[in-house]
Amino acid sequence: MHTSRRTLLAATAGAAAVVAVGGGPAQAEDDDTGRHDDKRLRALISRMTLEEKVGQLFVMRVYGHSATAPDQADIDANLKEIGVRTAVELIAKYRVGGIIYFGWAHNTRDPHQIADLSNGIQKASLEQPRGLPVLISTDQEHGIVARVGKPATLFPGAMALGAGGSRTDARTAGRIGGAELRAMGIRQDYAPVADVNVNPANPVIGVRSFGADPQAVAGMVAAQVKGYQSAGVAATSKHFPGHGDTETDSHYGFPVIEHTEAQWAELDAPPFRAAIAAGIDSIMTAHIMVPALDPSGDPATLSRPILTGILRERLGYDGVVVTDSLGMEGVRTKYGDDRVPVLALKAGVDQLLNPPKLDVAWNAVLQAVRGGELTEARLDESILRVLRLKAKLGLIKDPYVTRRGVDRVVGISSHLKAADRIAERTTTLLVNSGGLLPFSRRTHRKVLVVGADPASPSGTTGPPTTVLGAALTELGFTATVLSTGTAPSDATIAKAVVAAQDVDAVLVGTYNVTAASSQRTLVNQLLATGRPVVALAIRNPYDVAQLPDVKAYLAAYSWTDVELRAAVRVLAGRADPVGELPVPVQKADEPTEVLYPVGHGLRY
Repeated sequence: MHTSRRTLLAATAGAAAVVAVGGGPAQAEDDDTGRHDDKRLRALISRMTLEEKVGQLFVMRVYGHSATAPDQADIDANLKEIGVRTAVELIAKYRVGGIIYFGWAHNTRDPHQIADLSNGIQKASLEQPRGLPVLISTDQEHGIVARVGKPATLFPGAMALGAGGSRTDARTAGRIGGAELRAMGIRQDYAPVADVNVNPANPVIGVRSFGADPQAVAGMVAAQVKGYQSAGVAATSKHFPGHGDTETDSHYGFPVIEHTEAQWAELDAPPFRAAIAAGIDSIMTAHIMVPALDPSGDPATLSRPILTGILRERLGYDGVVVTDSLGMEGVRTKYGDDRVPVLALKAGVDQLLNPPKLDVAWNAVLQAVRGGELTEARLDESILRVLRLKAKLGLIKDPYVTRRGVDRVVGISSHLKAADRIAERTTTLLVNSGGLLPFSRRTHRKVLVVGADPASPSGTTGPPTTVLGAALTELGFTATVLSTGTAPSDATIAKAVVAAQDVDAVLVGTYNVTAASSQRTLVNQLLATGRPVVALAIRNPYDVAQLPDVKAYLAAYSWTDVELRAAVRVLAGRADPVGELPVPVQKADEPTEVLYPVGHGLRY
């Protein structure tokens, strides 16, 4: 374990564990009885062919905005990666039980199109012999990970909600976000993140986590689970057994978590226990190695001691377990793509998400049953869990959505206003020397906006500097915008310094500043002009440690429009800063020492 993290681990290790409550089988509505029992679901399973059973276990990507008539480029991508032309062909060939939507797969252009795609997928599946509805899922965490963009309502992400500290806000965001997904035919959301971010160097979780305190994270996770599920969408807490303390991104490598079993129980387990107690519908696995929980060297996704021994038996969870994407490097380093799905099922998984080659994975499971490595009864166990969930979500009764339903729910004014109000309560004022903020139009009317412009994380308008400039202009300031990027060149810095001569103040958007980052040079040269400089961390709040001379520093936790606009309202005094750090910020030159503790946040 790195010394710099010992203090964080020690600070959070004293927290008491939340008591686990086992989730029983989901009961759901049915046309005649009002209940949907296992007997009926088992009858459905008994009529399936072995091939259909195998298909039910897979959740697959498919390119295209339409189930029947995608663009030619998407047909080509489907042929190359899956050997089918369309979603309809994918369903006919493999009888998949689930489909996952991605922006890059062109599934999520706009709400009406998404609803039409969902309906097309359901129709294709129900027209098959013994056809069943498809469970359509996506990663709509909000903040920096969201697949459905504007005009849908986009909320602050997890760390921002953690800074707001309101479980009511977390639940409201889940309820509204869930209602909008359901209106578009998406009934399983891979959110909320239940990882506890105790490692500031974490490259994959970071602001996707609610924070560094296991109990605070547990409370927010439970609230979001209840919010999503009250809207009729399955929530999915991830990434079990906990991806918070890693310096490796499991998309590209194989992280090892060195927590002892006692540390795991105190740091990583509480949010998952809380999710189970809240009745979570599904839990996603992590492609990480945790030697204290399973010394075999297998990733958790393929670990029977972790998924069956701990999650099912010790934590008493009987809902759906879904793998993280099987295309990620973390699950592919030790075994071939043909072994991974079989080992995942043997470990206790129910849904196999997005294998790189569906034919390889699908045939491997089929052969494992035919060869006796997996029993058909084992498949039936997982299919029953998946069908229980489909029944609970009302898919078996009515899987279709309407355009009218989209118009009534998605991106409506009351939802957008709720997102704005919640975002305002998350903005955190970290530094305010000499009462520089709030800015007044009388003294700081002309503002230069510079900084990083990372690509829009979730179909928001962006880029960040433009959004910040427009928000200032709306409030009566005169804003000049100059995008300087995440690694500004000497020439760009010089341009910013010249532009600063003509304004009353400068606003800099910082993005993951490191000791070697030229963003530091930019800020220091702007400070040297004598103009008041305010910095806004548009991703990790840890940036403030690298820029100690800035007189006023705000944290927005994400560069989505809703969070940036809220930060400007705080900067201009239209809203009070009430957010508090949900993670500690350590000193840049002495990482064992805390510069700003959990709970730090200034007021006006």
